[in-house]
Amino acid sequence: IANVVKCRPPNNRDPFPEEVDACWPYLMRQIKAIKPDLIVMLGRHSMGRFLPGLKISEVHGCAKIYKGVWQKKQVYLPLYHPAVALYDPRKKEVLAEDFKKIPLILKKISLAQKNNDS
Repeated sequence: IANVVKCRPPNNRDPFPEEVDACWPYLMRQIKAIKPDLIVMLGRHSMGRFLPGLKISEVHGCAKIYKGVWQKKQVYLPLYHPAVALYDPRKKEVLAEDFKKIPLILKKISLAQKNNDS
């Protein structure tokens, strides 16, 4: 688990673009060190940084392979940020269903990797 900003903005406001820019190299180093099979983006701020131009309301819960910021193929899963359930209780069930997809997607990735290794 990593954040696009490494500190909490005052009054829990959305991070400013320059704050995300300042923290971006640290996040990239974390991801390069971990080499995750799946990057789960919680909320529009992280999704917008990895997959600019998409709308979270249109793509949440849908794993896709994109080149994204890496210019290499990576599996991404955009999800609503968990705090959305506090502001919009109707999204609580959607959020829960989307989170249930994570182990299934990881299993598919693992099977695909095994098939590629054979």
